[in-house]
Amino acid sequence: MPRDPENPQPDKASPAGDIRVRALLSSDAEAIAELTNLPGFRAGTLRLPYPSVTEVRKHAENPSPGALNLVVTLDDKIVANGGLNRFSGRRQHVASIGMGVHDDFVGRGFGRRLLAAMVEAADDWLDIKRLELTVYTDNEPAIALYRKFGFEQEGLLKSFGYRAGEYVDAYAMGRLR
Repeated sequence: MPRDPENPQPDKASPAGDIRVRALLSSDAEAIAELTNLPGFRAGTLRLPYPSVTEVRKHAENPSPGALNLVVTLDDKIVANGGLNRFSGRRQHVASIGMGVHDDFVGRGFGRRLLAAMVEAADDWLDIKRLELTVYTDNEPAIALYRKFGFEQEGLLKSFGYRAGEYVDAYAMGRLR
């Protein structure tokens, strides 16, 4: 399956501005703390509100072994953030992914570019056989994006997370290469 059937060259600049996918830097800590505190971004993740810049910088400077942490920028402004975390031992062929897009840039292809970069790294550089993720059942745009990249729903996780005063369900999704 092609990495991204709608855009086989996800890193090309578009007429809308200079779009890049790159590694997360420790100098991105303030922008990432701001991004992850946006209500829409946070609603799609398990992150708590009000992350400190120090906490974000520590994460950027000390990634988990086997992790790939990326950002998408538009004219040097971070508009999406995601990560791929490889497991170890008997699950070293598996990685989990998580991602989010800036509230003001949802639906403009930045999530697609980020996911394409993570899938390409998993397939072509890391020899990952299985990618897995969880996504809230009410996040229809994300579910549609994941399906375009070959992810399938594998299960329903009831009361998976606590968000805005209530428990919410999530789908477990996986993609095999």
